[in-house]
Amino acid sequence: MNEIPVWLLLSSISILLVLSAFFSSSETGMMALNKYRLKHLIKQNNRSAKRADKLLKRPDRLLGVILIGNNFVNILAAALTTILCLELFGNSGVFIGSIILTIIILIFAEVTPKTFAAKNAESIALPASGILKVLQKVLYPLIWVVNFFSNSLLDLLNVKDENKNEDITTEELKSVLENSGEMIPKRYQDMLTSILDLDEILIDEIMTPRNEILGIDIEENFEILMEKIAINQKEIMPIYEQSLDNLKGTIDTNGIKKFLISNKLSIKSFMDFADDVYVALENTPLSNQLFNFQKDNKTSAVVVDEYGDVKGLIDINDILEEIVGELSTDKARDKIDIQEQKDGSYLIDGSAAIREINKKLSWDLPLEGPVTLNGLILEKIQTIPESNVSINLNNYLIETVLIKDNMIKFAKILKLSVSEPKED
Repeated sequence: MNEIPVWLLLSSISILLVLSAFFSSSETGMMALNKYRLKHLIKQNNRSAKRADKLLKRPDRLLGVILIGNNFVNILAAALTTILCLELFGNSGVFIGSIILTIIILIFAEVTPKTFAAKNAESIALPASGILKVLQKVLYPLIWVVNFFSNSLLDLLNVKDENKNEDITTEELKSVLENSGEMIPKRYQDMLTSILDLDEILIDEIMTPRNEILGIDIEENFEILMEKIAINQKEIMPIYEQSLDNLKGTIDTNGIKKFLISNKLSIKSFMDFADDVYVALENTPLSNQLFNFQKDNKTSAVVVDEYGDVKGLIDINDILEEIVGELSTDKARDKIDIQEQKDGSYLIDGSAAIREINKKLSWDLPLEGPVTLNGLILEKIQTIPESNVSINLNNYLIETVLIKDNMIKFAKILKLSVSEPKED
């Protein structure tokens, strides 16, 4: 051993340290690969990505070849370092060599390459996958033996090999969108998040409520019918007899247009342009209703409850507004639901949806139960007030401002700080 030149020992140790750094960086790089990015590269027919994906499907074999290689070069480097230090320092060389090699391996063959690989997983793992694949074939008998004993030990410890579900959940996808930074513009993040929320939002949360429906009573005179057509803003108008619950049909904007250009301008002929009633249940998620619209080739529906009573109207624009935001219609521009006051409170339309109030003001008014502010207040006081009242609800001071036709038309809400006293 004393005949081995010092330069040869130093060169061999350096090469082994480089190999150790390769195995260390390969291990971290392969395990840190973004699986969704990897799938994207596979779709683009990237050969390195396909090779890496194949290796990752058997992590026991992958780790086997990496750790066999890494331990072999580290042990060999330790042996050569011991020989070198014995020649240079005598009997104390074993201790000195152990300290020096430990520091060198930690810095140059472990921490640095692994840190670099964690930050640059793709650029390390994909090229390394080719070398690892070759080594896996060459060392297969040894890998098999190591994996056999390793897997047997895991079985003995009752550790089962469960197939991990790699499908991403809705909440995880939302987190991905929120942390995508500048890769996905904010407006697109909001739209995609809104699409994911369609499963959680029910029709009755966004529909036009019954009291705001502009319908046509077939017993009305023709002049009133024409006035209603002129001010209608919805995709359809329900046609009924005396009560909305006694529907006779609906007419959409296309039907109204055909009626107006016909020569039969009368209530009797109006029904010739009407369609059958298309209904939707009030507790249907928006995602389901959007699918129903597409399946049935419809754009609007009359919303009913479980007993068949009319609750409101919904059209495809209402659902689209949940995704892209408020559309620029005359109705959207004219309707002001929320107005900030000088004292920090907000004057809010009683028909405004609680979910929309929470969304616009970043509040947390209760969503269980009533859908509108009017319903929330009435549920709290459990009666229709004859005069304005003030209540405290979950640290929100609510004062009614206008009560008309047994409904709270407007209310003023002030969000109290924790230190402010609560009034009932």
